[in-house]
Amino acid sequence: MRKSKGAGRALIAVLIVGGIAGYQVFDRTKAAKEVADETLEGAVPKISVVNPQAGPTEESLTLPGTIEAWYQAPIYAQVSGYVKMWHKDYGAHVKSDDLLAEINTPGLDAEYAQAQANLRSAQAKYNLAVVTANRWRALRKSQAVSEQSISEQEANEKSEAALVDAAQHNVARYEALQKFKKIVAPFDGVITSRSINVGDYVNQGGGSVGASGNATELFSVADIHAMRLFISVPEVFSYILKPGLTADVVTPQYPDRHYTAKFLTVANGYDTNTRTAVTEFTIDNDDASLWPGSYSTVKLTASADPHILTIPTSALVFEEEGLQVATVTPDNHIHFKPVTSGKILGEQVQITLGLTKADRIADNPPAALMEGQEVKIVPATPGYNNAVPNHEATQANGSRQQLGLADEQTSAQETKK
Repeated sequence: MRKSKGAGRALIAVLIVGGIAGYQVFDRTKAAKEVADETLEGAVPKISVVNPQAGPTEESLTLPGTIEAWYQAPIYAQVSGYVKMWHKDYGAHVKSDDLLAEINTPGLDAEYAQAQANLRSAQAKYNLAVVTANRWRALRKSQAVSEQSISEQEANEKSEAALVDAAQHNVARYEALQKFKKIVAPFDGVITSRSINVGDYVNQGGGSVGASGNATELFSVADIHAMRLFISVPEVFSYILKPGLTADVVTPQYPDRHYTAKFLTVANGYDTNTRTAVTEFTIDNDDASLWPGSYSTVKLTASADPHILTIPTSALVFEEEGLQVATVTPDNHIHFKPVTSGKILGEQVQITLGLTKADRIADNPPAALMEGQEVKIVPATPGYNNAVPNHEATQANGSRQQLGLADEQTSAQETKK
């Protein structure tokens, strides 16, 4: 009886030891398989993908602008002298040929009188030359004088006639200068500048002469029935500059008022320093609310190219072959595509050529990613460019909970062992 009980206990012990050993072998085999699976899974890069998005239907560009008069003329003196009187002040509205100022020109008056006297002298000499030449020609028949003498008198007559003509033109020049003693408006407009006072000395071809000897204009007259708007448009936006383009204009003096400017012309060339093109618009100014020299904020709006797509800048790959993006094929393999980029819009960049909306693009791809390499698609992580959608966040939370339960089961098994 005792022997049978001992044999049974030995059998139970053997079974227990065999079960424990079998469990340990099974557990180690399972752990080794899990490690192998994790190693294989870790060898496959995990990436998140994005799809190219259509760009905005309109493009807007805000630039600083300068408003100038339709016509603006600085007026300088054409004669030297002293200001006798000015008749129009700042802001005065003038008509064409309105008197602006008068200049005393004693030196010019004396030169004019001298020119008139020279003309009278030349006329007297010419008259004498004519009488003398006629007398010598009358003596030709009697051969009292030589033919050479007659020719000399006729040449003298022509010479004196030329001197009379020169003296007449000189008098006409001074008569024209006499008219410049009165400064008049060149066209209808408003006086925007007056730089003279009574008694100031003004110089021919310049304005009033200051203490430094520099000459300035006497007046500045501006025609402001309409205004010209000048802006410098960057090279990358110059394609929107075409007839029919309008701009919304706001000035500091009227922040709540919007003016509409119409495209007029553009310089067919770029400034090599700024890579911008000077562009001119026109603005109606019937109420004269806009003044020359005003600063303005100009907003340009134009239709965007519907074929242009946008992707995150983090998806760009810079290689020796040029700019590329890493796309993911339907069977989750990498294929690099060359692309042509457009404007950079903050965290997004425009792609003008090389992609379609259906492409799946690796966002922030690893540097070691190779052509044809297999990858695993994972949800995007909230970060610089991407935000995880709600359903992806839920899946991620579920995955974390499953991982947590698995960790707890593993810990329990280890404790049990």
